[in-house]
Amino acid sequence: MVLGSIFLALVAMVCINMPIAIALALSAVLAIAMTDGFSALVTIALDMYAGAKSFSLTAIPMFVLAGAIMNATGITRRLIAFVSAIVGFVRGGLSMVTIGVSLFFAEISGSAVADVAAIGSILIPSMKKRGYPAPFAAAVTSSAASLAIIIPPSIPMILYGVSAGASIEQLFVAGIVPGLIGAGGLMGVAYFFARRYNFPKEAAFESAKLRRTFIDALPAFALPLIILGGIFGGFVTATEGAGLAVVAAILVGLWYREVDWGQLKEAMLEGGIQTAVVMLLVASSILMGSYLTTARVPQELAAGILDLTTNKYLILLILNVFFLVIGFFLHSSAAIILVVPIIVPLINQAGIDPVHFGLVVTLNLAIGQQTPPVASVLITACSIAKANIWDVSRWNLPFVAVLLFVLFLCTYVPAIPMFLVDAFYR
Repeated sequence: MVLGSIFLALVAMVCINMPIAIALALSAVLAIAMTDGFSALVTIALDMYAGAKSFSLTAIPMFVLAGAIMNATGITRRLIAFVSAIVGFVRGGLSMVTIGVSLFFAEISGSAVADVAAIGSILIPSMKKRGYPAPFAAAVTSSAASLAIIIPPSIPMILYGVSAGASIEQLFVAGIVPGLIGAGGLMGVAYFFARRYNFPKEAAFESAKLRRTFIDALPAFALPLIILGGIFGGFVTATEGAGLAVVAAILVGLWYREVDWGQLKEAMLEGGIQTAVVMLLVASSILMGSYLTTARVPQELAAGILDLTTNKYLILLILNVFFLVIGFFLHSSAAIILVVPIIVPLINQAGIDPVHFGLVVTLNLAIGQQTPPVASVLITACSIAKANIWDVSRWNLPFVAVLLFVLFLCTYVPAIPMFLVDAFYR
């Protein structure tokens, strides 16, 4: 009775366009009041505050800030010039530049939305000017940005690690190989389109230009080496690595002596808003999680699925379908915070490695960022390209197919994401 009431209340509030975090908190308050009475609501503010002040979550605004600094100090522009010197001579090379730079940018920001906003604002207009269709430019930028969230560091992985009690550092390591495989697949699709539609080549390959852009971008290359080297080498935690990312980005920006203060201010404000939304979701999820745990919902869900099958690969198939479906309707942060705490008892009982499952969840939700109606990353790319979302979605289907291939490869060949984790940590 209570579960049905809170579910209907949550759906109703979402349908009237109430923010998910507010709807979740109000639904949890309703559930607690119906179960334990209004006296049990006395401590909810303290409970929400305690849930949102996790040290690991501090990494989120830090990585977002580092990405903003990169874009405002000319670092992103220099990376684009270097990658263009490497692959620009290939037909459709500008689309491959987009994929390559997205992977690098995500190694600093950890956010797909920040990635598509920063990279897309530069490269989508450039592609349109060179004769690429606007829907294609939006599709390749959007897909590359979503793939990039499995390259460390990744904000969804941080949220999953906090929700599931998994090692964030190990999640970061698990994402490296799948991210590179996916990048290769996206480049293959981009090249296919380039050949079919005769997209332009950029300037011919010049070793002198490659050398010049490499030297110009050299300070920027220190960023991932410092951050990821510090995390994987065990010198800093993921959260401390996020602070290190900000300091390193500031130092590199000072080296270049090129700061767009207006752009930096705008990016920092947008990053602050994104962080506030995530933190409010986390705080609200504490209330709902507390109620669901008391009602034994996670345990009953685990028992119900295990009654159907104990085969962990069939369980992974069921969960893949489930996360793909909820990815249509929920932002990745909301989906992780709402669902992962309920699923954790099931994956533990089924013998599924929580780090492996974290990568599966992240890939599922990366695909969800490309599938309307929510599709936060796709919508951002469409806005920049001034293209219709359905036109972009048609161009995007082959790119989404690559993401699905990587998802099922990682799901059923766990050695692909896990062999580096086993080598370094186990």
